[in-house]
Amino acid sequence: MFIRPCYRRKNGKRHAYWALMESYRTERGPRQRVVAYLGQLDDAHRQGVKNAAEGNPAVRQKQFFNDTRPHWVEIDVRRLRVENRRDFGGPWLGLQLVEQLGLKDFLDRTIPDGREEISWSLMALVLILCRLCEPSSELHIAEHFYAQSALSDLLGISPEKVNEQRLYRALDAILPHKEALETFLKNRLGELFGIEYDLLLYDVTSTYFEGQAEGNPLAQRGYSRDHRPDCKQVCIGLVVSKCGMPLGYEVFAGNRVDVTTLQEIVETMERRYGRADRIWVGDRGMVSAENIAFLKRSGRRYIVGTPKSMLKQFERELLAGDWRSIRDGLEVKLCPSPDGDETFVLCRSRDRREKEKAMHSRFERRIEEGLQRIAAACEKQRQQPLVIAQRLGRLMGQNSRAAGLFHTEVKTLADGRASLHWEKVEPWRDWAALSEGCYLLRSNVTDWSDEELWKAYIQLTEAEAAFRIHKSDLGLRPIWHQKADRVLAHILVCFLAYVLWKTLSQRCQGAGLGHEPRRVFEELSKIQLVDVVLPTRHGPDIRRRCVTQPTDHQAILLAHLKLNLPTLPLTDGA
Repeated sequence: MFIRPCYRRKNGKRHAYWALMESYRTERGPRQRVVAYLGQLDDAHRQGVKNAAEGNPAVRQKQFFNDTRPHWVEIDVRRLRVENRRDFGGPWLGLQLVEQLGLKDFLDRTIPDGREEISWSLMALVLILCRLCEPSSELHIAEHFYAQSALSDLLGISPEKVNEQRLYRALDAILPHKEALETFLKNRLGELFGIEYDLLLYDVTSTYFEGQAEGNPLAQRGYSRDHRPDCKQVCIGLVVSKCGMPLGYEVFAGNRVDVTTLQEIVETMERRYGRADRIWVGDRGMVSAENIAFLKRSGRRYIVGTPKSMLKQFERELLAGDWRSIRDGLEVKLCPSPDGDETFVLCRSRDRREKEKAMHSRFERRIEEGLQRIAAACEKQRQQPLVIAQRLGRLMGQNSRAAGLFHTEVKTLADGRASLHWEKVEPWRDWAALSEGCYLLRSNVTDWSDEELWKAYIQLTEAEAAFRIHKSDLGLRPIWHQKADRVLAHILVCFLAYVLWKTLSQRCQGAGLGHEPRRVFEELSKIQLVDVVLPTRHGPDIRRRCVTQPTDHQAILLAHLKLNLPTLPLTDGA
């Protein structure tokens, strides 16, 4: 914007009146329009309005004043005020991470331009940054968060041009490029942080729907990690590196069993990134004879957990005393397989033993109290044997951890009444006491020590942590979309926001700020963008847009991360 004199003749004299002008673009070229008529202004007032009109140096228009004399205006400090507070720190920090990854340039190159007023690549960036800063629905973004944040100044999209339909269509535009995005980010993260992808961690989680999702074939009922068996869900298989950097993911039907997804995910990752010399790490839910044969068939290497029942084969080793302590409260023992093709690692954890012992005691007490109630009911009044058997089945199913300790028998007496008899199986208790806190690992990596195998397996906590961040910090659950493609696009946006999260985590580690980026992001998110209004005594107000001064703590974080706050926003709303 700029100011321009408008001349009029009155009583034979030529008078200058000033107007505030704005330049804007049209299909036929640049045009100018009057924003406000300011009337007659002296030199000081013209200079004040000129400074306010120039605004952001990045978009400053041509200077219309060449007067080199010093100019000043008198400010009425009693009416000085701050207006239009907006969240700046979170969106700005997210945009710094986007620029470091080169994600914006990649989206610009990948998503083709059409006849849209605002490019879909830019709208996709809005979705990703909003998912990182304040996970919410597209409707909430359009009606509340976008206008309350500094995204319009950072991205150059005015709030009135961000609506839920445009955001929904941005989801449709980004989804076809999922595989290209994963490949680009994997390579870029490897370049930035020197990440090695020799150890791949694979795990599966689920996220549930609000609504029926009748038109989505992937929405099915299955084992819910969110404890919502009443809702339909989808399953998500995620592959991460040993430091938690995401490599890729796939979405499966909600009733898909974990063990059936392994072969598909391995073949997908190998087709995309090559086979190389990778070691696959999975928990015991991924183990089956078919999957082990699949991994062995092509020379793939693996480290996996095993079902608890497999410990029975190593009872002699459990009783032996040649355990090796590798850390406080943890002992391991290497047990080669008879054929020499595999290695088994027995692990015994003190903390895990105490936890399982407490669980067994709690479930034993619950079952015993339940059996006493059922037996008392049989003695008190006539009970049908079938009804008692059903109650007994429910009781054991709800407390399955200690169900093997009890031997029960429902008898039918001569008069047709039910009678319950039960006793404890002491050999089961002995085995439970021996195996509490123990678990077994299985691998065909035969040239590693027991400690190295255990450390590689325990890295699965990185995949579990990734799911927790997706669900808690990035709002992956619940899913409100009903259309299948919108569901997949929602998961993709969460995945991309998680990449930004892990990028910040890596920067924090490199700057000596620890392994938890959550507190760093929350602290820097408190930085705001404000409009400072300077009322003049004899003219229009001067309005300046400023970033708030960081606190000492924020300044230390910015210095460690080597980030500099801008003095003014980079663009105006388009």
